[in-house]
Amino acid sequence: MSVTHSAFDPLATVEEVRVYAIAMRTRFRGITVREGMLLRGPTGWGEFCPFDDYPDAGAVPWLAAAVEQCTGHWPAPVRDRVPVNCTVPAVAPDVAHEIVARSGCRTAKVKVADRPGSLAEDQARVEAVRSALGPGGAIRVDANGAWDVESAVRHIRVLDRSAGGLEYVEQPCPTVPELAQVRRRVNVRIAADESIRRADDPLRVAVAEAADVAVLKCLPLGGVHRALQVAEACGLPCVVSSALETSVGLAAEVALAAALPELPFACGLGTLSLLDGDVVPASAALRPVDGFVPVPAAKPVPDPALVDAHAPIDPVEVARWLARLARVGALLQRR
Repeated sequence: MSVTHSAFDPLATVEEVRVYAIAMRTRFRGITVREGMLLRGPTGWGEFCPFDDYPDAGAVPWLAAAVEQCTGHWPAPVRDRVPVNCTVPAVAPDVAHEIVARSGCRTAKVKVADRPGSLAEDQARVEAVRSALGPGGAIRVDANGAWDVESAVRHIRVLDRSAGGLEYVEQPCPTVPELAQVRRRVNVRIAADESIRRADDPLRVAVAEAADVAVLKCLPLGGVHRALQVAEACGLPCVVSSALETSVGLAAEVALAAALPELPFACGLGTLSLLDGDVVPASAALRPVDGFVPVPAAKPVPDPALVDAHAPIDPVEVARWLARLARVGALLQRR
């Protein structure tokens, strides 16, 4: 569908928008269907896919990233492929083992703390992942800020033993002061994710004393150029992670990882396996090969047939996304 905007609108050069809805293979981040929009502009396609729990103001950086992608250019890459981890949702141990074994990755990110009282299940899942990786692979866990300080300290110690050593724990608690307390009491690296991307100003959030690693997600941070500024400002080793995009949006995350001066850890960009489909042809999909995602020479182009196949059946959903785009676009225009 076409869109028309005023000359001063940030969406003025967007020539086409399409809504998609792709089922998740496993419930992840509380959702079973990944929804979003594809925007076509003069330099290609961008992706606007903030989760439903992002208010309009919080979705503004997501739209800025999509506009950057379809109207601008990214920095030149300094590497031609990006090491990635496989992602293990909150699944049974046998399923976790299978995910890791077939991934080809030497690093696994394991979701934990998906519900209260899950420690025994988390422990079994981590043990299964260690079995699949063998002694040489790296395991990191992500609690999405679910623990308080005391729970975090206790659970991290248990999971560190189960893993035979954790690479790091991502966002064990919701706030920066809590992360700092946990970091002082455990011998495992702490990574900050939500504390950075959900901060009022990610360029000024003080995480250096609270974390050892910064997790950056390009779309929620406002685009590749903005995320590179955040990386420089936080002064920590960085991991680039997906926001569960299709290959269109994932290309922006790969561009960020490819442009970082240093990349000491595998990135969380092997997430297409969580989606039951994509909007680009299989030959152009950004899937890992032997634990690496190649840096594409050009931005991915959606296949019209695949976009049609993943279009929402309910016109109300299309209207809801178009209305959201208009509201968020108005906020971006005033920023």
